[in-house]
Amino acid sequence: MTEVGIGLTALLVLAFLRVPIAFAMAIVGFLGMAWVGNPVAAMYNVGQTAFDAAINYELSVVPLFILMGNLVARAGLAHELYNASYAFLGHRRGGLAMATVVACGGFSAICGSSLATAATMSKVAMPSMRRFGYSDRLAAGSIAAGGTLGILIPPSVLLVIYGILTQQSIGKLFAAGIIPGIIGVLLYLAAVRWTVWRDPESGPKGDRMTWKERFVTLRSVWGVLLLFVLVMGGIYMGVFSPTEAAGIGAMGAFVFAIVRRSLDRKALFDIFLESASTTAMLFTVLIGALLFANFVNLTTFPQALVEIARQFEDTPWLVILAIILIYLAMGCVFESMSMILLTVPIFYPLVAQLGYDPIWFGILVVIVTEISLITPPVGLNVFVLRGVLPDVPTGTIFRGVTPFWISDLVRLALIAGVPGLSLWLAGMVA
Repeated sequence: MTEVGIGLTALLVLAFLRVPIAFAMAIVGFLGMAWVGNPVAAMYNVGQTAFDAAINYELSVVPLFILMGNLVARAGLAHELYNASYAFLGHRRGGLAMATVVACGGFSAICGSSLATAATMSKVAMPSMRRFGYSDRLAAGSIAAGGTLGILIPPSVLLVIYGILTQQSIGKLFAAGIIPGIIGVLLYLAAVRWTVWRDPESGPKGDRMTWKERFVTLRSVWGVLLLFVLVMGGIYMGVFSPTEAAGIGAMGAFVFAIVRRSLDRKALFDIFLESASTTAMLFTVLIGALLFANFVNLTTFPQALVEIARQFEDTPWLVILAIILIYLAMGCVFESMSMILLTVPIFYPLVAQLGYDPIWFGILVVIVTEISLITPPVGLNVFVLRGVLPDVPTGTIFRGVTPFWISDLVRLALIAGVPGLSLWLAGMVA
């Protein structure tokens, strides 16, 4: 227990010193293994861990989904989703912000990245909302919050990582994320409604379209629906594995982009470069987290957690509540991927010992990390948006996302209190 306490303290110190979290976890993990075991074994473990992560077949799903999302963004599907959502919601007060949330949910279904969703939708939705006189607070808040849906609505990179870390079915995790994702969209729409109720001038009404015009816009989103059905339907029906689905989805996005003539040699190079950079970043964080986890497993900490779990067998919900509070606190310091990689190897055995469903716990963890993406002082989605929209102050964005992360807390309570909301669809997947 003492070794882990010192290791966590050192990790926090390095994080506050702005050492990249991947290298901070790797440094603490290596030094911890050298301390608990011996330096030679620690050095061997570093090489073996990096090699195993690089050749892990299951992890190949990550770069493929990232590539699919980048190709989809280049094909202009985000604009079509936004236009279709605007056609049905834009005439309402706050309707453009609602359309942004719905479009973010749809884009997430084929992107899988929160940061990519927020960055893409900011370029699509922000000009329209400004043209109709929306406040920067509501406009930026709806984009930043809507972008968080990208890590829950399948295909989700975080659910893939959780499934690999805990040896759970990625197909079941994807199915389990659908209903909580839909609930998230509905609660975000309620947050927009509450905002414009308090301040009607923050979200004026847009133009009303005829039903004919609305159905015309729906024709343009067939590409999104086709990719989603192809990837997710294939997984749920057992036609192919998640890794195969990712490859098929990436190929489908590539063909779609070619048909739309949105690719040239330079664009294709930029897409491959961005996908490779993002993948390298994720794998670096993953390797650092695995090294830290190996250090923790060498100590008596896992056994101590099991003993703690036995003491709470009559009130296991107290352990879940404590874990949720820890995640909410960590979200103020760490970004989502680091949180999951750092904590799941520690918390998962404890939750399994208490008899909780690991699929349900995975959805709970991802929802908590969603909240961390829009809460101060880190709020990674907020800073991504700040980079894309340099004229919008950070404080304005944080004020804008407040109703949304409050609605996220409501969703968190619903999923925690009613596990069936996440497990119903997962139970239908073989």
